[in-house]
Amino acid sequence: MAKIDSFEDLNVWKEAVRIAVEIYRIADIAPIKNDYKSRDQLIGAAISISNNIAEGFEYNNNKVFVKFLHYSKGSAGEVRSQLAVLVKAGRVNQEEYLKLKSELIVLSSQIKSFINYLVSLEKKPNLKT
Repeated sequence: MAKIDSFEDLNVWKEAVRIAVEIYRIADIAPIKNDYKSRDQLIGAAISISNNIAEGFEYNNNKVFVKFLHYSKGSAGEVRSQLAVLVKAGRVNQEEYLKLKSELIVLSSQIKSFINYLVSLEKKPNLKT
């Protein structure tokens, strides 16, 4: 794998940002637009996905990065849960919910694969030449 110099180069971060922008778009539409508590909670969880990826990366430590990737994955689950409640409450469109749910499941899977990759690097013996 090529060396990544910044979190902005990570596909999981790019996808998390794209999803967060979509959440912002949905949150600006009635009726959720005026449901300030739900709106703020949903946006906060959505942006924490990319923020945790960025923060963990910046520590320059794989073990710490993995911990923050777990937080990011957890936030993706939180967004899915919030959307499920909001769609059942009639605050989010069913079609948009299903689309975002699918995208969040894919993102969670990608984050998990990235975690597994980083953990496998930690387990490899350091080869000295």
